Amino acid sequence: MTPKPVTGRQRDFVIWLDKQIYAFAKHWLAVFNVVVLIYVGLPFVAPALMKAGLTAPANWIYTAYSPLCHQFAFRSWFLFGPKAYYESAEFQQLTGIDPYDLVQRWAAKTFVGNEAMGFKVAYCERDVAIYGAIFVAGLIFAAARARGYRIKPVHWIIYGIIGIGPIALDGFSQLLSQPPFHLWALRESTPLLRTLTGFLFGAMNVWLAYPYVEESFGEIKIELEAKLSRIGVLKMANDR
Repeated sequence: MTPKPVTGRQRDFVIWLDKQIYAFAKHWLAVFNVVVLIYVGLPFVAPALMKAGLTAPANWIYTAYSPLCHQFAFRSWFLFGPKAYYESAEFQQLTGIDPYDLVQRWAAKTFVGNEAMGFKVAYCERDVAIYGAIFVAGLIFAAARARGYRIKPVHWIIYGIIGIGPIALDGFSQLLSQPPFHLWALRESTPLLRTLTGFLFGAMNVWLAYPYVEESFGEIKIELEAKLSRIGVLKMANDR
């Protein structure tokens, strides 16, 4: 069967698509950093909206992040209150919600705060550290790249020891000590440990992944530069 000839409109669309991919390949890191910044920042907007009395948009943010984080208030940062966090015993004393009662866990998740305690950030302390580290490490990666440094991916052994090991030990030792497991004495992590292990995990993920992403987009950019230069639209793509 003879293939149908390519129309001018189809050719124009393919060229347009190649130019968009080329532009993204050139600026992927900036796009990633902006997206991560938005993702990191929105959970802090939720308590600000609650404080301002704008409960509907605040609840939209809490709801949007709900599938992405457990959002337990006794493991979250609080804004606009007397304290930045409330650990499990104090949280139970102030709210009457038992953090270790499986039936009441949903109440601990949906509790967003009040005027007396302040309002919680829309994801937990550990997630704040993880995604905050991804943003900070992304900026460092961008600064290093701008100065001509080529960052190699972290070795998988170092990634496992520094990135995975601490967060797994802290998280699973906490999880398996609590209902319904009770494998050993009850253990609750601390804001400091959650922040430290989360930050290491987030930073190590960037160190592992971004060099590979940079290499892949570099190859795509070279291929499209050759293709677009052959058809005389490379300058147009570079102007994007």
